[in-house]
Amino acid sequence: MKRLRLALLALLLLALNAAAEEPATPPAPPAQPVYTAEELREIELGDAIAARLVGAMPLLDNTRIQAYVNAVGAWVAMQGERPDLPWKFGVLNNKSIASFSTPGGYVFITSGLLALTISETELAGVLAHEIAHVLKKHHLAAIDKTAVSDQSGEITSKAAAAIELYARGLSADEEFEADLMALTLISRAGYDPNGLPALVHKLESFDRNDGMVALLNKTMPSPSERLQRLEQILLAHPADFKDGLQVNGDRFSRFVANPTAQ
Repeated sequence: MKRLRLALLALLLLALNAAAEEPATPPAPPAQPVYTAEELREIELGDAIAARLVGAMPLLDNTRIQAYVNAVGAWVAMQGERPDLPWKFGVLNNKSIASFSTPGGYVFITSGLLALTISETELAGVLAHEIAHVLKKHHLAAIDKTAVSDQSGEITSKAAAAIELYARGLSADEEFEADLMALTLISRAGYDPNGLPALVHKLESFDRNDGMVALLNKTMPSPSERLQRLEQILLAHPADFKDGLQVNGDRFSRFVANPTAQ
């Protein structure tokens, strides 16, 4: 498994370093995974929710940044127990600081949050947090509890319930659980696990009345609570979260240079 991960990491590095060059002949497409009926319903619901999110906040018009974020996100997602989900990552063109995930493998961050990050490790941390929500099916379980389903419009009803959930937020315990799993994912991916606490620490500097963090403050535990938990975990289990191989601030800067937000 370790050799496989190192080989995949090498392929990821080659892909990122070649992104600025002319594309080579595309490789043969991989074999398509076989999904269960339950997974197909989850993916269909994720498609519907993602369409609503992008309808409200369009994607950032920068293919270079979008490809880079997808490459990093896909590598982190492969460290979890559901690598075969059709993972898709996107940057939403919005100056607020927020991130979202849907059942089935969509993960979005805003350009405002991307602008707050200074390294690939911090980017991997925030993506890992949202990947963890998908792996734990936090949103899926909450939607199933609240959505009013019917025979003709179950997906539509659940997608609407999901948008309301994003405005309300998950439980504090689920957010802390996602933080914990994120540390594991980014460590497995070879990143410094301190990247996530470093990003959360930046959130402490914002005034709670600042509109850029209004949604974040409404739906998440306070940055100080998250930071305290993260630091406790890292100190209590140093062997489980060894410093990773990479921070990649330089590569991050090459791909993410002043992302614009409207």
